[in-house]
Amino acid sequence: MQRLILDQDIKPMSEFRAHTAACIQQVQKSKRPVVITQHGKSAAVLIDVSEFEAMAQRLELLEDIALGESMIDEGKGVPHDKAKEMILKSIPR
Repeated sequence: MQRLILDQDIKPMSEFRAHTAACIQQVQKSKRPVVITQHGKSAAVLIDVSEFEAMAQRLELLEDIALGESMIDEGKGVPHDKAKEMILKSIPR
């Protein structure tokens, strides 16, 4: 995901309401999120669908890595050679 450009990517709610289609086009074209503010505080983020999907996939991978690390820390890991042996045994020949 591209980094925010503060003077272009932060919009008050009133501007977002008045120019919704233009805000969506900006997000789609730039691949940068738009932060929508309400009463001077951030309220929501508008993000391109493909950027959201990529971000969700990265988060899922990071969660899987964290789970694996915690399992290893708890002694629930399997050494590489043993895992390889288990996988090869499960493959029909």
